Amino acid sequence: MPHPVYLGLPRAELSRRIDEGLRALESCRVCPRDCDVNRLRDETAICRAGRRARVSSYFPHFGEEDCLRGWNGSGTIFFGWCNLRCVFCQNWETSQEGAGEEVSPPDLAAMMLELQARGCHNINFVTPEHVVPQILEALPYAFEGGLRLPIVYNTSGYDSLHSLALMDGIVDIYMPDFKYWDTHRAARYLKAKDYPEVVRAAVREMQRQVGALQLDDDGLARRGLLVRHLVMPGALDDTAAILEWLASAIGPDTYVNVMDQYRPEGSVLRQPDKYAELARRLTLEEHEAALERARQAGLGRIDVRLPHPRLRRRLLVM
Repeated sequence: MPHPVYLGLPRAELSRRIDEGLRALESCRVCPRDCDVNRLRDETAICRAGRRARVSSYFPHFGEEDCLRGWNGSGTIFFGWCNLRCVFCQNWETSQEGAGEEVSPPDLAAMMLELQARGCHNINFVTPEHVVPQILEALPYAFEGGLRLPIVYNTSGYDSLHSLALMDGIVDIYMPDFKYWDTHRAARYLKAKDYPEVVRAAVREMQRQVGALQLDDDGLARRGLLVRHLVMPGALDDTAAILEWLASAIGPDTYVNVMDQYRPEGSVLRQPDKYAELARRLTLEEHEAALERARQAGLGRIDVRLPHPRLRRRLLVM
C-alpha cells in the first residue's frame, strides 16, 4: 500500500468524489444532521457553514499525541464552526462563534503545503465533519503542489458514513474523540441525542478503512485508528462503557488516549448554575479510575506522553 495512501488514488476517482461531495452540499447531507439546506447557495443551518470552509488557524501543533507531534509538530488546520453544540467546548470561539476566515480550495491547499515546508509530520484536519466536500476540493491543488504527508482526520466522531466513504483511501489516520455513551447526556451536553449511535458506526467504518494504528521506526503514526476519550466529570460509567466497547467491538489493540484535559468552558462558564455538574475540573482520582477501566477492559495500547528524544533536546535548548 502506498504511503501516504492517497498516492494510490486515481485522479479520476478523486474528481468523482469531489462531484459527489458537492452534490451533498446542494441539499446538505454532509453530516448526520441532514439539514437539507443548499450550502452551494451559502444557506446555513446547525453548523452555520456555507459554501466555503472557514479556517480559524493553522500551525505546527506540539500538544498532540507524541506519535503525531514528533519533533517538528503536527500540521493542524482548525476549521471554524461545528456540527455539535458541546456546552463545555474548549474552542468556543472557533466552533460556536466561527472565528477565522473563509478560504478557497487553492488557499486551503497552500496551507497544507506551507505546513509541509515547515517540517510538520502530517496534515491534521481538526473538526472536518461539516467540510468534507471542501477538503476534497482542495486536495488536487495540494497533490499537484507536491503534498506527501499523511492526512489525519481529527473529529468528534459525529460523522456521516457517506462522508467517511468519500475519505476512504485519502485519510491515513483517523482520530475520533468518543465523549459520551449515554444518550441523555449526549442530548444535554452535545445537543445530539444520537451521538453515541453515530460515533459507534463511524468508528467501525474508520477501523475498516485503516485498521489498528501503525507506527514507523521513529514512533510516528503511519496509518490506522487512534481513539481519544475525553473523560468527563461524574461520568465514569460512560467511560467504562466506551472503553469496554472499544476493546470488544474494535479490538484490544486499539490505540486509545484517555484524556484528562477537561476544564469548564463555553456555556458551562456562562451558565454555571445550569451545568453545575460540569463546572469543575476532572480530579486526579477520576482520571486514574478511567485508566484502570481501560486496563480492566483489556486495552493494551494506552497513550502515554513521552516526548521524542529530538523534541526533548530542542526543549532543553530553549
